[in-house]
Amino acid sequence: MPNNLLNRRRFVATALTGMTVAALPLPAFALTEAQAKQLVNSVVADITRIIDSGKSENAMLRDFQKIFVQYGDVPIMARYALGADARTASSAQLRQFTKAFEGYISRKYGRRFREFIGGEVTVRNARKIKTGYEVRTSVKLRGSSPFEVTFLVSDKSGRGKFYNMFIEGVNLLLTERTEIGAMLDARGGDLNRLIKDLKKTG
Repeated sequence: MPNNLLNRRRFVATALTGMTVAALPLPAFALTEAQAKQLVNSVVADITRIIDSGKSENAMLRDFQKIFVQYGDVPIMARYALGADARTASSAQLRQFTKAFEGYISRKYGRRFREFIGGEVTVRNARKIKTGYEVRTSVKLRGSSPFEVTFLVSDKSGRGKFYNMFIEGVNLLLTERTEIGAMLDARGGDLNRLIKDLKKTG
């Protein structure tokens, strides 16, 4: 597969991840397959609405961040991205990192959503897994054949939330964890510096 096409495919998956995740009110008994599939449909619909809005880039980025906050299990995703350092961070640092991560993801992928114009995402099926549901979709970008993107949805935080994604077997949240780890290493393990820089990165 050409590198540029693979990069575009990875971008779409991560971008949807970054904009995605949660907020369907759920009954006390637990997340259902139908709710998991509806969550993914809602994420795709909201992203498409923003892309088609004709707003300025800055306005679109603000809207993408709202979607990330609405649908995403941001605290879980941020902790995972930070890795082992999350265990030694203070509560205040974790809160600050989570907020910085939220903005970083929204900017990083929101600016590239023009590549998604004219694309199609079709929800195919869902199956129960240990941590919730795996929802499989088919994604077709302009000029490329369809490929599979799998969303992982859970209600661990009390609501249905999207917390990770796989693009043809590639774990996108793990990829982001590697990148965040490299950024932290480049700053000598100084989490406060990373938080400050994340606010301007993406």
